[in-house]
Amino acid sequence: MSRIRILIVDDSLTMRRRLAEFFTAVPGLEVVGEAVDGQQAFELCQQLRPDVVTMDLVMPKADGLHATELIMAHCPTPIVILSAAENRIEGLRTMDALAAGAVEAVEKPTGLPDERWVESLVSRVRVASRVRVITHLRARRRVENPARVLPRVPAPLVAPRLLVMGASTGGPAAVRQVLTGLSADFHLPVLLVLHITEHFDVAMSGWLESQSGLPVRNAVDGEPLPEPGRLTVRMAPGNRHLVVRGGKLRLEDGPERHSCRPSVDELFESVARELGPAAIGCLLTGMGRDGAEGLAAMRREGACTVVEDESSCVVFGMPREAIRLGAAQHVVGLTEIAPLLTALARPGFGGKGMP
Repeated sequence: MSRIRILIVDDSLTMRRRLAEFFTAVPGLEVVGEAVDGQQAFELCQQLRPDVVTMDLVMPKADGLHATELIMAHCPTPIVILSAAENRIEGLRTMDALAAGAVEAVEKPTGLPDERWVESLVSRVRVASRVRVITHLRARRRVENPARVLPRVPAPLVAPRLLVMGASTGGPAAVRQVLTGLSADFHLPVLLVLHITEHFDVAMSGWLESQSGLPVRNAVDGEPLPEPGRLTVRMAPGNRHLVVRGGKLRLEDGPERHSCRPSVDELFESVARELGPAAIGCLLTGMGRDGAEGLAAMRREGACTVVEDESSCVVFGMPREAIRLGAAQHVVGLTEIAPLLTALARPGFGGKGMP
């Protein structure tokens, strides 16, 4: 079995040495190089062609975000960002790096890394090494949404009152594109589950708000389910399941599902029980199978369901499983998801457009 070849990027010699010790102690991992800044990281990535890059964000000459953009534009490689989550500016730049093509973000330890942190980092590096990355030519450009004709879709039997979305690997950029692509008169509230740690959840909601211009915040336990009429986004906090029960949003500390908390399945299944056909479910890029069973439950109850097509997914795991279970009513590429959701939210829509 081939080794996973790792390039470590960090301006701290101490941190580079620690990471190298951690990785070389694990069978199947190999450190092939070290870089002290983003420019050197880009050059070594081109020379060494590692399987994974661990990338510090704050560095001289070229920081981790700029290095991520260069690497993803010229030699696409799975990147795991190491970031100080408690720093708001660094947290937002971490989200920019994820949107630029980085696969994962891990919080930097404030002191000596413990065994649990090391195990988590190694696990994320292994997962990242299996991701099929794509070229991002202009990773930080804002998504432009030219006017387009909405697709023709059958009118829902029941007027939708809620949109629920789930995503994992590649999710930040995909969710941003969907939110910015929804029409100005889109009137359904959105509940969102992203596989993000509790240390980055506030940064993620703030980043999505800044990118989309929409009100985005973490859900609060016990708050009422938002009413249709205005597009607002409530996101599951890190390490808490978000569900709908009794007309309210509830946050739960139940067991992980498919090694995930928050879990897309937990949200989707609760919406299937609570709202039945009066909801739209959307499952985007992600590794694993979280969300597939929940989306199937929504479809059985008469909800409209949308799945991202393989052609645009960073990782086709979650959407593939949903399709395999028969959960997908519509399978479309990422650029077509927002127009489709806009059409589905308009009962009786009969305009001209895609079949």
